[in-house]
Amino acid sequence: MKFFRNLLFGVLAIGCVGSSLSAENWPHWRGPHFDGSASEQKLPADFSKTNHVRWVATLPGPAAATPIIWGDHVFVSSTDLRTKTLHALALDRRTGKELWNQEVASGFNLDNKSNLASPSPVTDGQMVYFLYGTGDLVAFDFAGKQVWAHNLQKDYGQFAYQWTYGASPTLFDGKLFIQVLQRNVPVHGRGQKDGPNDSYLLALAPKTGTEIWKHIRPSEAHEESHEAYSTPIPFEHAGRREMLVIGGDCITGHSLKDGEELWRWGSWNPTRITHWRLVPSPVTGGDVVLACAPKGSPVFAIKAGSQGALDDSGLAWTIPEREVSSDVGTPLFYQGRFYVLNGDKKNLARIDPATGKADWIGDLGTRVKLESSPTGADGKIFFQNFRGEVFVVAAAPEFKLLHVAAMGDDGDEDLRATVAVAQGSLFIRTGSKLYCVGQ
Repeated sequence: MKFFRNLLFGVLAIGCVGSSLSAENWPHWRGPHFDGSASEQKLPADFSKTNHVRWVATLPGPAAATPIIWGDHVFVSSTDLRTKTLHALALDRRTGKELWNQEVASGFNLDNKSNLASPSPVTDGQMVYFLYGTGDLVAFDFAGKQVWAHNLQKDYGQFAYQWTYGASPTLFDGKLFIQVLQRNVPVHGRGQKDGPNDSYLLALAPKTGTEIWKHIRPSEAHEESHEAYSTPIPFEHAGRREMLVIGGDCITGHSLKDGEELWRWGSWNPTRITHWRLVPSPVTGGDVVLACAPKGSPVFAIKAGSQGALDDSGLAWTIPEREVSSDVGTPLFYQGRFYVLNGDKKNLARIDPATGKADWIGDLGTRVKLESSPTGADGKIFFQNFRGEVFVVAAAPEFKLLHVAAMGDDGDEDLRATVAVAQGSLFIRTGSKLYCVGQ
């Protein structure tokens, strides 16, 4: 695992033109290591709307998508509140100036909790890939020229979700991975009525968008518990590389070559409760794979390197205590510890990956719900609540809340975008703005 991370860091650092040796890109929703962490240094902890702000860019509409950064480009997926359309944007990282803005599709939302621009883009330093809840998947070069486009619903069937599709694409092993974990029957008039509504993991060729393979992923879940809004996460252990997929009452590891299922575990819903949709993505660290069961349920650690159908002997540990849980936010692995943000209890827990014991559970002192995912860099943890209050917590043996910055504006609510860290700066997305914050 250490070799894999070092190799990935080296590849990403090559693209940091004109940057310091410690600067990294943020090419994926969960960052350069797929675990929410970055190696950036000298990030401010006492910022505000007027302090340590390098620039502010106005965005055409709200979205939960995290900004993606590569070199001097910042890529943002967005709605347009005025025209009710979906857009792909590129900004200059140094100034915030808009480089290009491409309209991708018509549409805004399907429910009152989210919109169709929830998936975050992903880049390999040559092209950038945008995915939307409409199923529109588009590849652009860095100049904003469209290279190819597909619509997943046209190619593979209409989505069957009670809410709105929200998984982000993942680039790894020379493939573009997309997961669709949906109901097996139509819901609210959405889904195929004349054929099976299969859940699947898809691998595409990044340069052309052509299918490399499609793996059907079965599930014993019932009704809404089939649905997941998580993102596929790559993992390497003992020389074996795989793609992790969570949802449908289970977590699975898949071969990168053909999508074949290598292992499966899932017993957090033994009675098959019908409304346990799953949102957090998997996260790995300390030779375990972390899975967060939904709606206040426990956190589970599966032993790395598993094979076949697992019973609970495949678990390294479980945290049954309801204080340590995450219904929406994906946990962070940083400096040898997991950080689990409980958005309902409004606390953050620091967890030892070897034992599952909490070093501390810190009260954040807010009444506002949190559904963003924590980011770790420069010895600090960053995340925001629904109203755009950004919390800065020390990544230390004892809980310490360093700062709370009110970055949201009047009317901001349901903000979920994760704080991105790259090239010596924080990138904070609110309802209508993107802040670049740095020393």
